[in-house]
Amino acid sequence: MTTLKDVVARRPIAATIRLTVPAGGARPAPPVGPALGQYRLNLMAFCKDFNARTQKYKPDTPMAVTITAYKDNTFEFTVKSPSVTWFLKKAAGIESGSSRPGHVVVSSIMLRHVYEIAKVKQSDPFCQHMSIEAICKSIIGTANSMGIQVVKDL
Repeated sequence: MTTLKDVVARRPIAATIRLTVPAGGARPAPPVGPALGQYRLNLMAFCKDFNARTQKYKPDTPMAVTITAYKDNTFEFTVKSPSVTWFLKKAAGIESGSSRPGHVVVSSIMLRHVYEIAKVKQSDPFCQHMSIEAICKSIIGTANSMGIQVVKDL
């Protein structure tokens, strides 16, 4: 007996497309239109589904999306939360990181901010198996490489 999982697993994949799209801002215009159009995927179906999935985020929040396009012109996609660097820049209130990380500190954030970012990132598919402590350590490392100092209390 063939199960649904077997049928889905046998579909030939045409491409894997990675895009960064603003939350709630998927439109058939570039970058979404050309990327999906070349594989003859349904643009409006993607835009409606993506916008519905990302409506809980503030508009213009950059969302990483991975689209798996199949040869029968169907697709599946997963949406990841915004990048750690984007969260750190927002928490620190800066436009960009230090030009000389390790030498020049551009801003500082509290440990509480790191924990809040880690809680959001824990919902990502690649971070689900990681402990909150491991995600926090990774975020602190990213902050250090951006020239952002992490302190207990400001």
